Amino acid sequence: MSYYQGWPEYIPVSEKRAKAERKIEQLRKKQKEIHPIIIEGSKLSNTWWGTAWNKNLESYADYSNRIGRGRSYVRHGAVLDLKIKPGKVTALVQGSRNKPYSVTVDIKQISSPKWIKIKQSCEGKLASVAKLLEGSFPRELKELFAGKGSGLFPSPNEISFDCSCPDWAGLCKHTAAALYGIGKRLDDDPSLFFTLRKVKMDELVSEVVKDKSKSMLSKAKKKTSRVIADADVSAMFGIEMAEKAKKEPAKKKSVKKKK
Repeated sequence: MSYYQGWPEYIPVSEKRAKAERKIEQLRKKQKEIHPIIIEGSKLSNTWWGTAWNKNLESYADYSNRIGRGRSYVRHGAVLDLKIKPGKVTALVQGSRNKPYSVTVDIKQISSPKWIKIKQSCEGKLASVAKLLEGSFPRELKELFAGKGSGLFPSPNEISFDCSCPDWAGLCKHTAAALYGIGKRLDDDPSLFFTLRKVKMDELVSEVVKDKSKSMLSKAKKKTSRVIADADVSAMFGIEMAEKAKKEPAKKKSVKKKK
């Protein structure tokens, strides 16, 4: 890169995108499992999940003044690869040098007490949790999930990161681009959020169903831990149970013939 009066030479966005695309093709020749972050349009995210992730990061003073450095990078396709695993994100981000920088983001597992509290708060919200599993986000769970410091989204003290670039800043633009890239990845697959926080999304449903079952059984005339009446199951899930296959035919009354 050349410099003019101490400032880096301006490079058009189109040229940056072309460079990123060429690098992606080179990487794919070496390894097939390459998952670049592609931003289409003017928005960095298009769903509640991605938007909430970005807003959570921007809401903390530790990040608010520095995370914006990654916006232009993620917009022009500099995040060549990004993978989400339990508690960890790895990414390759194209910078000014030919070789992309390696970024690692570690996120602590959500604490057990907080997760238990969240599951308990989902009691009586089976329909809302069902929507969650379908990929949409019900408004009833917004504060529960996104509450600053109390929800599922991580705070700065739960996030640590590292970049192979020579930038001495705590949060460099390559790491910031990767953090925005996580938001875009959550747009495509919200379940990855639960993978990242090391919790199982289906535990929310099982907890809600279990609590609902206990409530119904306690009110049932015949208390049993094995059987739930069809009517109760219908009320729980809002569906009509199929009728039993065939009912036994009624026994015909024997009629004595008059002598």
